[in-house]
Amino acid sequence: MSMYSLKVILSTFAKSDGTKRTIFNAAPIGGLSSKSVILFFIAMPFIEYALIFNPYVFNKLGIAQCIVLYIVLLSMVMIAVFVITWKIKKSIVQKISASWESYFGKIDLNMVLSSSMTPYSKFFDYYAKAVLENQTEDDLHRYLVNSFKKMEEENKELIEAMIKDNKLH
Repeated sequence: MSMYSLKVILSTFAKSDGTKRTIFNAAPIGGLSSKSVILFFIAMPFIEYALIFNPYVFNKLGIAQCIVLYIVLLSMVMIAVFVITWKIKKSIVQKISASWESYFGKIDLNMVLSSSMTPYSKFFDYYAKAVLENQTEDDLHRYLVNSFKKMEEENKELIEAMIKDNKLH
């Protein structure tokens, strides 16, 4: 596996202002850009419309069946958007995990990226502050290590509960 720099790792799941991306960007690690994925997602309903409401299909099915088919296929498009987004996130996390562990050994990347309450829920707040300061890679690493320590201190009870829960299972 390739070792990615800290800024490359962070650019896959955070925007340039330090906020979390909705759709992760695989371009820094050799994949598709999130902008091209978003463009594809936006184009999907229009492509579907063109395929269903063209004169040939419209004359064969009629207006009612075309509308029903469009609605049914549009729901399938929404499912496809969810699955594609999930696959992109999964593949990016898998590619950068080894590099992440070399920088932040015991910090679970999935806990950092989780939308639910974790000890590291404020990671993107700390990262956004670091981006505003325009730090070098070494300074950014030190700042984030200290930020993780602060987050762990702030969420000491949550970490203890998670440790107890893991011992029970």
